[in-house]
Amino acid sequence: MAAIDGIAAAGHAVANQEEQGGIIMHSCARLLAVWLAGSITSPALAADLLIHGGPILTMAGERPHQVAAVVVEGGRIAFAGPLGQAQQLAGPTTPRLDLKGRTLIPGLVDAHSHFMMAVDLARRVNVSGAPVGDVASIAGLVAKLAAAEPGLALGPGEWLVGWGYDVSLLSDQRELTRRDLDARFPDRPVLIMHVSSHGAVLNSAGLAALGITADTPAPTGGLIHREADGRTPNGQIWESALALAGPALKPPGRAERLKSLAAVQALYAKNGYTLANDGFTHIADLDLLQTAAGQGRLMLDIVALPSFVDLKRWLGNPGYAFGTWHNRLKLQGIKIAQDGSPQGRTAYLSEPFLVPGPNGEAGWRAQPIQPFPAFLATARAATSAGLQLFIHANGDAAIDDVIKAVETLGLPADHRSIIIHSQVQRPDQLPRYAALDITPSYFTNHAYFWGDVHRRQLGEARAAHISPIRSALALGLHASNHSDFIVTPLDPMFILWTSMTRTTRSGFVLGPDQRLDAWNGLKALTINPAWAYREEGRRGSIEVGKLADFTLLSANPLVTPPAQIREIKVVGTMKEGRFLWEAGR
Repeated sequence: MAAIDGIAAAGHAVANQEEQGGIIMHSCARLLAVWLAGSITSPALAADLLIHGGPILTMAGERPHQVAAVVVEGGRIAFAGPLGQAQQLAGPTTPRLDLKGRTLIPGLVDAHSHFMMAVDLARRVNVSGAPVGDVASIAGLVAKLAAAEPGLALGPGEWLVGWGYDVSLLSDQRELTRRDLDARFPDRPVLIMHVSSHGAVLNSAGLAALGITADTPAPTGGLIHREADGRTPNGQIWESALALAGPALKPPGRAERLKSLAAVQALYAKNGYTLANDGFTHIADLDLLQTAAGQGRLMLDIVALPSFVDLKRWLGNPGYAFGTWHNRLKLQGIKIAQDGSPQGRTAYLSEPFLVPGPNGEAGWRAQPIQPFPAFLATARAATSAGLQLFIHANGDAAIDDVIKAVETLGLPADHRSIIIHSQVQRPDQLPRYAALDITPSYFTNHAYFWGDVHRRQLGEARAAHISPIRSALALGLHASNHSDFIVTPLDPMFILWTSMTRTTRSGFVLGPDQRLDAWNGLKALTINPAWAYREEGRRGSIEVGKLADFTLLSANPLVTPPAQIREIKVVGTMKEGRFLWEAGR
């Protein structure tokens, strides 16, 4: 994926109408009844579109299943089956879409990303390493910032913000500090977001602007890295300490952000997604999404997960209704973060990292964001209000906290608590997931981007069990897979490739026993995340009555060698039977 500095302009828009589910289902039923009765030569109700001419993967069932044709009527799937029957059912005047050998799958369902972070990238500098950017050294990072600064037309004292910093890709083989930034930016405050979005680096002017000094204590669940004297901040702040950086990350004005929504939706559509996720929605972003929905600006369906940080502001507030769609926006449940990232050494572990902590600590296991009693209280407040839990937990100790909380709360059947990432997971924890109705959403892109880092920091055994998605599926769990965008690219075929090959940057295969076949890899991007959002009755597979949301691929993943999966391209995205985006248009 190209660097996101130049997010594409909005693609083809579609009318954002209120759903008329009952009417649609009734008309689909009438059309199907005509076919079942044998009166298919004169359909009682004209269809909107007949799709044929390429592999159509339904994603329904445990084994690969294809059909030859799909009939769309009223934005829903009216028929999926043999071409001859579809032609008779649709009638001669129904428009045809000839796939010309392209592959049709259900519209991709984004299991976890940060949609609203992308909205604010236009005035931030991409300092990522390959393949998202081209930064390979500290000097290159600073030069990239310096080159971008004039074009941003920043005012005096205005923050210069970069994103995507990844120490594992720097030839210097050391962390960025305030001193590296001070040499070029002695006066302007600068903040550089870590690629994980769990930490940042500030220059001295930035530390001063935020009032972070040698006497500033790290907040509970947060870290302020220090220099050799053990007191002076070296510029790095992590986890809950990021809250101190609020002024630096202040978003643009509402009008500019609303305008940016179209470009970000176009980016998701170009990558095949018909449902996007905002996986940690702050109250200001929640209000912006509601405004956008009310103004008919959403062409994708968006599931938002309001952040536990703002719990007191939205819980019980009638202005924030959960579980129902409003103009393509649905608030699904609460998002709670209980630890950080394994590559950033802030994933909360039961056994130490094999490398020292950020301030040289031996036996470093990191720490939870909230002590368990506070975490349990947050989860109890949400579930008492009937909300679904979505919990960020990367390390096995954080996962233990989630298991203990779900067990303690005694949640009702089918509560569908979701653990986001669930990466450094012990084998003994998976049966507990199955017993307690806990479902993982994995992040197999980590195998490529940071698999070699995990081998060094965690050891071979723990690294090999990162995102154990095959074991989860074998237990009957509806495990999904995600990009965590903007942490890694949205590209769904890259995600599929990492789930099928688990190849690191160096070419090492990380945990070969956890590799998936293409069918199960695709289910983790379609029907399984739909299940996580309680949407499996409306989307995620090509079946009669479901939304006519489709993604077109340049080749069929079921017959493509695993090594070539990442070369498959998304060539079209359809929402309710209409193109949002198509290659070449």
